[in-house]
Amino acid sequence: MATERKAGVSSPEELAAFVDSAGERLLVVDVRNPDASVEPGDQKSLAVAGLPSADFRPQAQHLIYNRGSKTMPLPEVPKDTPIITHCGGGGRGQKAKEYLMANGFSNVLNGGGPKETDCWKEFGDK
Repeated sequence: MATERKAGVSSPEELAAFVDSAGERLLVVDVRNPDASVEPGDQKSLAVAGLPSADFRPQAQHLIYNRGSKTMPLPEVPKDTPIITHCGGGGRGQKAKEYLMANGFSNVLNGGGPKETDCWKEFGDK
């Protein structure tokens, strides 16, 4: 049975191809919010895949997408860096992708959220 994905969320095949083509330049931008009072749904996702840090997935960055302001911090990387956005359910990953692209980033893929393991299986512990 096929997994239901929100609009804009890449398939596992698209994700694998993007990771392969990006090589060492790949950046995963994790837009989840650890504050349960703001994003209670992220708690389940965080239990499956923790937030990146200097010691855990050091090539990823944690940049929270704010639903209220519809903004997020921008990664400090060249605008053509291959970026995968990742969230707890896929919707914010798409909004983050659109926000990054509106701010000049040209190579962005929504890695999703419904199956956060899809994203991290491809990205690994980089």
